Amino acid sequence: SITGETVELLEPYLDMEDYNLETAKKVCGNVAGLCSWTQAMAYFYGINKEVLPLKANLALQEGRLAAAQVELNNAQIQLDEKQMELDQVQAMYDTAMKEKQALLDDAEACRRKMNNATALIEGLGGEKLRWTASSKNFQNQIINLVGNVLLATGFLSYSGPFNQEYRNLLLQLWKKEMDNSKIPYSNDLNLTGMLVDNATVGEWNLQGLPNDDLSIQNGIIVTKASRYPLLIDPQGQGKIWIKNKEKNNGLQVNS
Repeated sequence: SITGETVELLEPYLDMEDYNLETAKKVCGNVAGLCSWTQAMAYFYGINKEVLPLKANLALQEGRLAAAQVELNNAQIQLDEKQMELDQVQAMYDTAMKEKQALLDDAEACRRKMNNATALIEGLGGEKLRWTASSKNFQNQIINLVGNVLLATGFLSYSGPFNQEYRNLLLQLWKKEMDNSKIPYSNDLNLTGMLVDNATVGEWNLQGLPNDDLSIQNGIIVTKASRYPLLIDPQGQGKIWIKNKEKNNGLQVNS
């Protein structure tokens, strides 16, 4: 309830030199207390005059702080919600990136396989032509197999006693009869290649058999014919060959 007017009325007394606690005590103890109290109230008024605006401002700022705190709490709630959404989106993004990387790895693996397959296909391009030709040749061999076997068996059965010229003549006569009977055979038939392989011929040559066609045909007849062969061998080449060929089979020779 102290006002500025009251303090102004007190100021002439407060400014007096003898208006203090020590002097008042000399007069009366009660007066001394009242003097001290009036000085304190005046001092309180001056301090309170400065503090009141500060209190008002404090209350205002506290109100603003409370409002700001509410806004902060609301913003924090929104931030937490957005962070949760961000975490979910980040998880989806990470999953999508993993799937993308897996797809890229699969694509790269497929690309490597495709490149390898392309290189292999290009490398086998020449083989394709050879296989196609071989397939066609095999088909022709199947068609001509009956006639070729007929010529081979006829050669083994009947051409043994004759020389090369007569053997060729027999083949020509047999082919003519087969043409009349419409029996298919290979025009380029090589009886030697059909009845024996090159490795066997090479082994025969190492054993002493001459390398000419007639000698090789004789070797085929000796080894393939079902009847026992009779060799007319004035030079002894067949004899040497048979001895070397059958040496490891316990061949006994009567001199």
